Amino acid sequence: MNITTPERASASASRPRRILVIFNPAAGKARREKLDAVVSAAVALGCAVRVVETKAPGHGEVLAREAPLDEWDVVAAGGGDGTVNEVINGLRGRPIALGVIPLGTANVLADEIGLDRGADALGRTLAKGPVRPIRLGLANGRRFMMMAGAGFDANVVATVSLALKKRLGPLAYVWQAGVVGFTGKLAMSTVTIDGVRHQSASAVACNGRRYGGPFVAAPHASLSDNSFQVLLMRGRNWFSFFRYGLGLMFGKVGAWWDVDIITGREVIIEGVPGQPVQADGDIITALPVCITVDPDAVMLVYPA
Repeated sequence: MNITTPERASASASRPRRILVIFNPAAGKARREKLDAVVSAAVALGCAVRVVETKAPGHGEVLAREAPLDEWDVVAAGGGDGTVNEVINGLRGRPIALGVIPLGTANVLADEIGLDRGADALGRTLAKGPVRPIRLGLANGRRFMMMAGAGFDANVVATVSLALKKRLGPLAYVWQAGVVGFTGKLAMSTVTIDGVRHQSASAVACNGRRYGGPFVAAPHASLSDNSFQVLLMRGRNWFSFFRYGLGLMFGKVGAWWDVDIITGREVIIEGVPGQPVQADGDIITALPVCITVDPDAVMLVYPA
């Protein structure tokens, strides 16, 4: 555990923020160095900052849940989208703002809110950025930030290895998508959106516009809306997946004839029992899954 405090702290009503950083050390040495630079930038602006490291998968959720309410103004997730997911679940029902320090393989939330990746800019955001409420989703009761889905993308997430992610970074998902695409056809699922039934091989409930990093999958989705943009993709073979990938790269995945984007508040996906369901880039549950809007908002620190 590292503790860093500023030399001077304001005693006024506009006192500097107190920030707890939950850091995933799996990010590696280079990213730890960047984290240290972000912390130094926030401290230079008067903030009190403590860094705690996660010890195992799920530990970030425990640390966020146990953070004393009277000691912290912001709990910042230092890692990838999986670390953010753990922290938002730990903050459920707790009036502490969420901060983001993007250090992972993919950082979709950071892209969604336009975070500058420079250390000084990130430190300034944590110290001075405006705090705004956003809506989250629930998949079988577990919170997610950006997206949740089943089908092709969930099978990619379920089978990509940590070693491959460390070696290739975001390209690991591209490689694994090719592997999954050539292993056979996906089974069709029944996707019920606000009571209306659809058939689809892959379904993704998007809470924000972006998917997989900077790519726009759902142009009309918004973190402030009380609904999802649901992508339904009927294609089941490698060529369909290739087309969807191209569409995603150019922000036009919804233009394909076998893709629909439907607005809804409740999404039920029923297919082969036990098939994986991913949320924010990690497997969190299995089919069948019920995806709804979380009635409790979270306060998010936006760029300064």
